[in-house]
Amino acid sequence: MNNTFKIILLSIAALSPAARAAISVVDDAGNRVTLQQPARRIISMSPHVTELLFAAGGGNRIVGAMNFSDYPEAAKRIPLVGSNSQIDMERAVALKPDLLIVWQSGNTARQLEQLRSLGIPVFFSEPRKLDDVATSLARFGQLLGTEATAQKAAATYRAQVAALAARHSKRPTVRVFYQIWDKPVYTLSGDHIVSDAIRLCGGENIFAGLKVKAPSVSIEAVMQANPEAIVGDQQHGPDDAGITIWKPYKAMTAVARDNLFTLNSELLTRAGPRLPAGVAQLCDRLESARQRRPK
Repeated sequence: MNNTFKIILLSIAALSPAARAAISVVDDAGNRVTLQQPARRIISMSPHVTELLFAAGGGNRIVGAMNFSDYPEAAKRIPLVGSNSQIDMERAVALKPDLLIVWQSGNTARQLEQLRSLGIPVFFSEPRKLDDVATSLARFGQLLGTEATAQKAAATYRAQVAALAARHSKRPTVRVFYQIWDKPVYTLSGDHIVSDAIRLCGGENIFAGLKVKAPSVSIEAVMQANPEAIVGDQQHGPDDAGITIWKPYKAMTAVARDNLFTLNSELLTRAGPRLPAGVAQLCDRLESARQRRPK
């Protein structure tokens, strides 16, 4: 066998699936997820996962998604496999996925057990800090075999976050109540990525110490904590009172100073590549609160 022929055989062997090194990545639950080749058919079990996959260069590999996976525009054309309350397991299996990326906080224990029973690799995505979005992009790039695209997206994201931190993180502290629902009143604890965003903006989440990630709190508890600013989502209809429920409580500092702020909460609560835009809105609101302090 001459040397040229040996080189050709070795090249063919190197390109064969059996010769490729397995891809091994640790997910946000601490589990090692191993794939024998880059994922080609992915089911995204959360809107934030869908956005991360598109940014990492794998949007065209998503064969199924959960409801509210509506960004970017192409995500709206992905077949849905269910909602956070119900997964269509038959449809999920019919899509023949080679990777499931799930959101532990958004999928029920029963759903997660059903997904595990399929014998398909499962990756848990649960970004809790701002930089976790960048590391998620990098790991998704590994799973997809699109490292260059993913690393570029992660670098852009980190640069945006760093610029916001340089401008806002050393500003005087603003005590913040972040409201995600008004009937009953729900907030987010220090275990949620929004709390890290509040910190970057020079704020302090008044309920950061609660153990539940999205706890219900009483009106009395909020009044006793007396935040300087109250932040919540924009109103989406006449029946959505939002943060206007606080207007009667004029003794509260946030109400007295007109520091009831709304923003696009989707940008802030979805742990995806658009997060810096949501953080920028939040930082601007807290800066307004500082400017309204008595001279």
